[in-house]
Amino acid sequence: MAWLDRLRSGLKKARATLTEPVSNALRGRTSLDPTQTAELEELLIAGDVGGRLAASLVEELAEACRREKSDALETLRRILLERLAGSERALALRTDGSPTVILVAGVNGAGKTTTIAKIAARLREENPKLPITFAAADTFRAAAVEQLAVWSERLGVDIVRQQTGADPAAVVFDALDHVVRRGGVLFVDTAGRLQTKHNLMEELKKIERTVAKKLGRGPDERLLVIDATTGQNGIAQAERFHDAIGLTGLVLTKLDSTAKGGVVLAIRETLKLPILFVGVGETAEDLHAFSASEFVDAMFP
Repeated sequence: MAWLDRLRSGLKKARATLTEPVSNALRGRTSLDPTQTAELEELLIAGDVGGRLAASLVEELAEACRREKSDALETLRRILLERLAGSERALALRTDGSPTVILVAGVNGAGKTTTIAKIAARLREENPKLPITFAAADTFRAAAVEQLAVWSERLGVDIVRQQTGADPAAVVFDALDHVVRRGGVLFVDTAGRLQTKHNLMEELKKIERTVAKKLGRGPDERLLVIDATTGQNGIAQAERFHDAIGLTGLVLTKLDSTAKGGVVLAIRETLKLPILFVGVGETAEDLHAFSASEFVDAMFP
């Protein structure tokens, strides 16, 4: 199945909760009265767009219709594309012979470990000779380390791990030793939640310092994996991670589940970070580079 068809299929639930009500409200209109703008704002909020962004979109749409006498639905599509402009970016891979380090963060259950495997599978498909290493730095969850080990065996990539409860930064230090010799790409799987006596953000900062000390620079990517079904809570999570480690990009998973679609717009609008990948299923083919035009086409066919 082509990716756009897969994306449309995956966003079926999102269209039911956001696209269809909004399309019904706008179809055939070239202007919006106060009652209609209030209704549209409520529909957007219900679709996880968020109150502030919903009000801004409706105001811009109403003004554009007044000025241009244009079809409201087509005008909304154009506005959404403009709002998502600059949100696309490819994964940053080094070409200077130094290893690429990709730090992957996110709360437990977001699909962090699976996302690492899917991105690694994409890279391996593009370049079968590319050395890839996993650093199992989520040492407080034995299941997470085992899951990463299963993926490493399945994909034929290296893994650096230690015993449960080991210092995550120590795992990363050993993994950096490995990739300095081997080259290629290092994926660092980090904890999504720690015991009360540990502070998650401080652990992430410590990993950052370990990379900087070893390589003289920070990670090339600091990606946050967000479960799109968490809606506005996902934005609050992202803000905390961004404050701690300075995220370089986002990966949105589970858009095929109960996600309402509007969260993609809300996250981009709030954080102004690129969205590198979106996921709409369990297989490697269900994770794909984000395209603003494809997303809008899938939401508003």
